Amino acid sequence: MRGLGFKELTDVNKEDSFINKLRRQRIALFKNIVNPLQKPINILDIGGTVSFWKMMDITNDEDYSIKILNLKSTKTDYNNIQSVSGDARDLSKYPDNSFDIVFSNSVIEHVGDYEDQIKMALEIKRVSKRYFLQTPNYYFPFEPHFLFPCFQFLPLKLKTLLIRNFNLGRRKKVSNKQKAIEMAKSVRLLKRKELEKMFPEGTIYGEKMFGLTYSFIVYVD
Repeated sequence: MRGLGFKELTDVNKEDSFINKLRRQRIALFKNIVNPLQKPINILDIGGTVSFWKMMDITNDEDYSIKILNLKSTKTDYNNIQSVSGDARDLSKYPDNSFDIVFSNSVIEHVGDYEDQIKMALEIKRVSKRYFLQTPNYYFPFEPHFLFPCFQFLPLKLKTLLIRNFNLGRRKKVSNKQKAIEMAKSVRLLKRKELEKMFPEGTIYGEKMFGLTYSFIVYVD
């Protein structure tokens, strides 16, 4: 099932897609925040990819030292990028203020329930005084992971039914009921008020699509 061109608009593999235009604007805002910092800038990217930093055009740039944290580490081919394994809800292996800035792009909605998201927020603020976090808006009418209108508002039973019977966005249908339930629960979008509670000291910026707030960026510089 597809939303009227929404799949194409949010295709990160298309250079001229709307989502990549948003990403380039996001990158420009991030660079404005970090450029004044003393070099090299020590960055923790929670849940990121090497390809995103390649898009930023700062791979092999000695001014940036980037540690990408995911549940599993992967190989990197760049001198200034290290991939490590870890859990965003528990960064206890890193002392307070270990990084100049924490960066996270569309991750906090995947770490679990609201309490898990609070844990991630607290850890971000503990390991660095600065942060730059982006996450989709709960109230945007098209859910950006399943690309189905108002999917986030549906009861779990109906979400599971849809996941078991249809390809939703870039996700193939899942016949196994338990796996479908797990997939339905794998995304918890945030509301602006929730972000304000998690990051009361942060500035919140709304990214627009069709004149509506598609996602939020919350940051401290």
